[in-house]
Amino acid sequence: MTMATPNSLPRIVVASLIGTTVEWYDFFLYGSAAALVFNKLFFPGSDPLVGTLLSFLTYAVGFVARPVGALVFGHFGDRLGRKKLLVVSLLMMGGATCGIGVLPTHAAVGVLAPVLLTGLRLVQGFALGGEWGGAVLLVSEHGDARRRGFWAAWPQTGAPAGQLLATGVLSALTGVLSDGDFEAWGWRVPFLLSGVLVMVGLWIRLSVDESPVFKAALARAEAQQEEGVAERPPLVAVLRDHWRDVLVAMGARMAENISYYVITAFILVYATERRHLAQQTALNAVLIGSAAHFAVIPAWGALSDRVGRRPVYMVGAAGVGVWAFPFFALVDSGSFGGLVTAVTVGLVLHGAMYAPQAAFFSEMFATRMRYSGASIGAQFASVAAGAPAPLIATALLAEYDSGSPVALYVIAAAVLTLVAVVCAQETRHRDLGEADDDAGRAAPARTGGGSSVTERR
Repeated sequence: MTMATPNSLPRIVVASLIGTTVEWYDFFLYGSAAALVFNKLFFPGSDPLVGTLLSFLTYAVGFVARPVGALVFGHFGDRLGRKKLLVVSLLMMGGATCGIGVLPTHAAVGVLAPVLLTGLRLVQGFALGGEWGGAVLLVSEHGDARRRGFWAAWPQTGAPAGQLLATGVLSALTGVLSDGDFEAWGWRVPFLLSGVLVMVGLWIRLSVDESPVFKAALARAEAQQEEGVAERPPLVAVLRDHWRDVLVAMGARMAENISYYVITAFILVYATERRHLAQQTALNAVLIGSAAHFAVIPAWGALSDRVGRRPVYMVGAAGVGVWAFPFFALVDSGSFGGLVTAVTVGLVLHGAMYAPQAAFFSEMFATRMRYSGASIGAQFASVAAGAPAPLIATALLAEYDSGSPVALYVIAAAVLTLVAVVCAQETRHRDLGEADDDAGRAAPARTGGGSSVTERR
C-alpha cells in the first residue's frame, strides 16, 4: 500500500486543519454569540437568564443535527471517499454561517427571526457531523501507526484554532465598538467573514488526494463485487461488528464534550451574568486558554504514540474531574488572572482527551466502515454531552446561583468517561490498512437458486 510521502503528509495535515478550523470557527462563533447577543436580538422580552437559556436551546439544536450528518456523511464517505464529502461539508457550513450574518432580528420580522436562526443552526450541525470523521481519517489513513497519534492530533487543533479565531474576532469587535454598535451590526461581521475563510479552505482541501488506505479498500470491494460478493451498508456493518466500539467512543466523549462547553461557552454566561465581569475580560480569558489548548494538543498526541491512547485519555478525564471545583473557585475570585488560570488549565487537561481521540477512534473500525463508525460514536455522544451542557449548566446556575452543582456535573461526566476508556482495548499499534474489512462484507451466493447473496458470518 502506498503511504504518504514525508512532503505530502504535512500538506494533507494542513488541508485537514484549515478545513476543520473554518468549520469550528463557524460552529463556535454561534456559541459565543448565543452567550453575548442572541438572547437580546432574537429572544427579547425575557429575563436575561431565560433569554440566554432560549439562545442556548438553538445552540443545542446544532448538536441534534450532528448525528444525522454523521449517518449521511459516514455512509457516503465510506462508499465514495473522504475528500468529496469534506468539500460538501465545508460549503454547507460556510453557507449557513454567512446566512446567519444577514438574518433579520426579532425587531424586524418577529418570531420568524428565531425560526430562521434555528434552521441555519441545523444546517451547521449537519455539516459538522460529517466534517470531523472525514478530516481525521484523511490524516490517519495517510500515515503509519508509529506517529499516527501526533499527525492525527493536528486536525483536532482545528477546534481551538476555530475557537481562537471566533473569540479573537468577537473580542476585537467588542473592544473597538460600543455595546450599541456591536448589537446593531458588529456581531454580523464575524459571520460574514466565514465566506472568505471557506474559499481559502476549499482551495487547499481540493489540492489533496484521497487516502491510500481507502483506495486500497475500495479496490478490494470492487474486485469482490465482481466475484458476486456484496457489501453490507456501512451503518449495518458498524452496528453488527463494532457496536461495542461505538459505545466506548460515546462514553469517551462525555467528559471531553461536557467539560469543553462548560469551559468555553458557559463560562461566558457565568463570568458576565453572575460574577459581573466584563464581556471583554471573559472573551480574553477564553482566547488565552484556547492558545494554550492549540499548543498542547500535538504534544498530547505524540505522547499517546509512546505510552498509548488509553493512558493519555484517562489522564485528561481524571484531570478535568479534579479541576472542576478549583475552576469555579478561581472564577469566583473575580480576578483576570484567576479566570485565565481556570480556563487554561481546564483546556490543557481537556487536550489530553481530545488529542488522542482522532487516532483512537479511527483505529477502532475497519476501513470501509471507519467514517461511519468514528462519526457515529463521536456525534451521537454530542447529543447527550455537548448539546445540553450549556443548558444544564445555565439551569443549575439559575437554580442554585453557584458553580458547585456544575462542578459535580463535570465530575460525573469524568467518571463515566473513565469507565468507558477502561473498558476499551489499546489501539496504538493497529495497522489501518490490514484486511479486516471482511467483517463488513457479504458472502457470494451458493451456486444454484438465483443471484441473491447471503451474508458472510
